[in-house]
Amino acid sequence: MAWLLWTMAVPIIPVLFLRLLAFILPRRLAQLASFAAFFITSMGMMIVSASYGVVASIALRLVGYGGLSQWTVARVFKWTMWLTTGVTFRVIESSKEEGGRKGGEEALATRPAVFVGNHQTELDVLMLGCTFPKYTSVTAKSSLKYVPFLGWFMALSKTVFIDRANRTTARAAFDSAAETMRSERQNVFIFPEGTRSYTDKPEMLPFKKGAFHLAIQAQVPIVPMVCANYSHILNVKEKKFTPGVIDVSVLPAIPTKGMTAADVDALLKKTQDSMQEELIRLSHVSGAGNGAPLPRATGVADERGELRKRN
Repeated sequence: MAWLLWTMAVPIIPVLFLRLLAFILPRRLAQLASFAAFFITSMGMMIVSASYGVVASIALRLVGYGGLSQWTVARVFKWTMWLTTGVTFRVIESSKEEGGRKGGEEALATRPAVFVGNHQTELDVLMLGCTFPKYTSVTAKSSLKYVPFLGWFMALSKTVFIDRANRTTARAAFDSAAETMRSERQNVFIFPEGTRSYTDKPEMLPFKKGAFHLAIQAQVPIVPMVCANYSHILNVKEKKFTPGVIDVSVLPAIPTKGMTAADVDALLKKTQDSMQEELIRLSHVSGAGNGAPLPRATGVADERGELRKRN
């Protein structure tokens, strides 16, 4: 374990130095120092969490609980990041209901399911750390399996690796994931945008169809998770970071039982529309509407009254 302690200790001096500089430098330079300190700390905490994950994954697989590997590592990353950077995500209660199905913690307990979320920056890894349900695995590009520590942990913890350049292997990965979902009741989390948007507005990139094909193939629900735009916390383009708490809303599960491949487009549109509407609402709740009109559910003209009804 000495090497792990050394890995944790080495970045401490530059991080402390950068944080000190953030207090004494002019505003723009202070922002850059704070961003650099955050970046170094995040990388360190990811290595620590992934290293723990390698050991935890092996141990959990030996006792028959391999499906919990990513959940336990997610929680380690959540708390180490909160203690060292002051940033975290929280699931807020959602009053939204559809067909008797509720959002929030009730939707998070759906199993098995395909969870989908909007993808803003690298910080979304922490969003997973704070919200990940038990018995859930992520999907990732196949090249990540060769990254030291992180790739080792992911390979041991039932990550669904996908080679987007090869349709045959990608299809085989989804076939295997669908079978695992049915036989082991394992959830899968996918960012349907496929890449990070780095946006400072309440908007998303177009969705890809993979998550929806998988849900229909496995005949499991889609559970949308909407993370509020957090460019006021982390703005990668402008190299800005400020500690804070970011809201995540979990919408009611969307059933797919009885659907076929012909229903993929309609399922995708329904999911994206509901997530976009919730993303705009969250931007108003946080006070950062960015000019986007507030979605209306009742036709009430007063925005404040409508917001209270939807919150």
